[in-house]
Amino acid sequence: MDLRTYTREYTKKDNRLAALSYFGTFAVYFLSLYLAIAYVERWYILIPAGVIFAFAAVRLYVLQHDTGHHSLFETRRQNEIAGHVLSPFTFAPFEVMKQNHNLHHANIGNLEHRETGEIHTMTLREWKEAGFWERLTYRLYRNPLVLVPVGSAFTYFIRYRWPKNTTKFGILGVLLHNMVIIALISLLYYVAGPTGLWVWLAFSFLGGMIGVFLVYLQHNFEDTYWDRRPDLNPQEAALQGSSCLDFGWFFDFAVANITLHDIHHFNARIPSYRLRKCHYNLPPEFALRRISFDEALRALSLKLWDEEQKRLVPFPA
Repeated sequence: MDLRTYTREYTKKDNRLAALSYFGTFAVYFLSLYLAIAYVERWYILIPAGVIFAFAAVRLYVLQHDTGHHSLFETRRQNEIAGHVLSPFTFAPFEVMKQNHNLHHANIGNLEHRETGEIHTMTLREWKEAGFWERLTYRLYRNPLVLVPVGSAFTYFIRYRWPKNTTKFGILGVLLHNMVIIALISLLYYVAGPTGLWVWLAFSFLGGMIGVFLVYLQHNFEDTYWDRRPDLNPQEAALQGSSCLDFGWFFDFAVANITLHDIHHFNARIPSYRLRKCHYNLPPEFALRRISFDEALRALSLKLWDEEQKRLVPFPA
């Protein structure tokens, strides 16, 4: 049995599991937000509730990602409706983000189409040929203290108000999406006042930072995969160019298994609630590399793709 045949066994969708994941995450999202706001003066409730809210927000984003692949619920229509409902809470307009993400999958590992990725990566050759200002800009961009917090604030609160390819994939949908976000924020302000708004904003920002950190690690680690056509191998790009983060069962559960990104890129039809079982039941001949938390932190120091060594490397001394 080859890997494609093996993963196909895990592509069956189950509306009961999907609904439990979908509505259960929404329940945790709203309950934790309520507790954080109601007990804002009690830090020992505020902080745990806020952190849970942040992870619930990440989980909603991952579920929207699943609906974009039509891999959460059983039918296309169910996934489309669920994805549109999720979008105001993830700040990501559904249709445009779905199309952009499909472009990312189609060009994974392709050095000639890096514009479809979430995190830009320069090659070592490009770095050596770059001028002072281009190098400085890229250094700032890839600095974790800029990439994660500033990247989170910019991406979720600003860039997603008009994502790339909006004019191509749906201006009206993006405008309506933004109007719904304004309405929800106004409702929150009306119900909970400025305190509630600031609590929501602060922990949404935390959720965004968790999301950017995970997105970075999905394709940025030492022995990831990049190549140019015609040498580009789509299967290697999916499996070797995407990571499996070994942060433990609870973390996987908290982020709806988006940590198992290698198997997802190999077969995007696998629902998030089956990804972990699919990965950890792999026969020995298909064993895939897993990245520990320590290694994940070290990956933040890797900045450039060396085409000769075929690995991600730090900036030259």
